[in-house]
Amino acid sequence: MAAVMTETLPAPAVPAGRPGGSRAWEVIRAGAWRWVVFLLAAIFFLLPLVASFEFSLRDPHGGYSLASYRQFTKMPGFGSALWLSVKLALMAVGITLALLVPTVTLVHLRLPWLRRVVETLTVLPLVIPPIVLVVGVLGAFSSYGPAWLLSSPVNLGFEYVVLALPFAYRSLDAGIGAIDLRTLVEASRSLGGNWATELFRVVLPNLRTAVLGAAVMTVALVLGEFAMASVLLWVTFPVWVVSVAQTQAGVSVAVSMISLLLTWVLLMLLITLGGRRGRQANILGGF
Repeated sequence: MAAVMTETLPAPAVPAGRPGGSRAWEVIRAGAWRWVVFLLAAIFFLLPLVASFEFSLRDPHGGYSLASYRQFTKMPGFGSALWLSVKLALMAVGITLALLVPTVTLVHLRLPWLRRVVETLTVLPLVIPPIVLVVGVLGAFSSYGPAWLLSSPVNLGFEYVVLALPFAYRSLDAGIGAIDLRTLVEASRSLGGNWATELFRVVLPNLRTAVLGAAVMTVALVLGEFAMASVLLWVTFPVWVVSVAQTQAGVSVAVSMISLLLTWVLLMLLITLGGRRGRQANILGGF
């Protein structure tokens, strides 16, 4: 009977140090640095807002009150300036979307080689000074356009369209890049859809969040642009705020805080709609 001899193997040596603990410490340290950067950024952005809000609450007679927030609606020129800015914002949004949605769709579907050219053209308003844009548009309209444009705020609306191109184009381009546009369009064509059907019933419903983002950024730009309106001598909402600041700084800061709050509300609404749409898409994808 043969005896089977078993040999006990030595246990593997544990390396010095604790690599698992060091990795955990690195993760904690990276998370701590993220929180430090986040807090510094929050202080950098929120501290001026808190200081502005505190300044708008100061009462000329001492203490704090909401007098500045109750007073600005009764000041002369507020309604007309705000209404002019709203009309210009609606005009800029309509022209920008009518110009960019078909352009971006066509470039992605049929003319991909033009994408770099379109991106370069839409970046130009960021590098060209607004004063140069004003002079160029005035020169073009005075030479080739109808004369009434030179004495109409419509002229300013066209210039806002040019300023909004970089932001609106990138919002729409990112939205189209996130969907399978070619498959959707081919499915529409297989069902007998024409170009208008593809644009309004296939492309736009899938670009709802991107279109809302482009519209919100255009409205925010119009409500905050001062240089062009001031050069063209149109009293828009930003020009009115600056003129009021020369006599009543608290009222101008209060109006600026309200406009900033409205812009944030629009952005939060956009994020909410985008998140809801994403959840619905995930639910439908699960089936």
